[in-house]
Amino acid sequence: MDWAYLFNGFHGRIGRKTFWTAIGVVAAGEIVGHLIAEQIEGDRLGAIVDLAFTYPEFAVAVKRSHDRNMPFWLLAVFFTAGAVLDLLTVLGWSGTDEAPSLLSLMIAVPFTIFGLALLVELGFRKGTPGPNQYGPDPLARS
Repeated sequence: MDWAYLFNGFHGRIGRKTFWTAIGVVAAGEIVGHLIAEQIEGDRLGAIVDLAFTYPEFAVAVKRSHDRNMPFWLLAVFFTAGAVLDLLTVLGWSGTDEAPSLLSLMIAVPFTIFGLALLVELGFRKGTPGPNQYGPDPLARS
């Protein structure tokens, strides 16, 4: 598996197995980063850690969406909303866990629902069979 391509490239297609492997690696790194950030600074540093992991998550999701033949703008909207939520936290405008700001809630609720739909679409549904505009089928036998 070419890890540099997987976490940095935005072209080509990947199957579900590669998607879940990559997401698992990124999630493990992000969890460790969050645990350390929480001990050092709290929510603000945790949001910065989350922003740092946005790029590899986006690269993996783009390649998987290519396999599903999904439009790019769907992922762009999702990842932009996530970045805005992190930015609100860094700026101290997201409120607290007990009393989140209205702006934060207005973004977070649809973001969560959309995220679950994307997880099903990218993680559980089979890719388009055969080649498409993004490249050959990753499951095709050579």
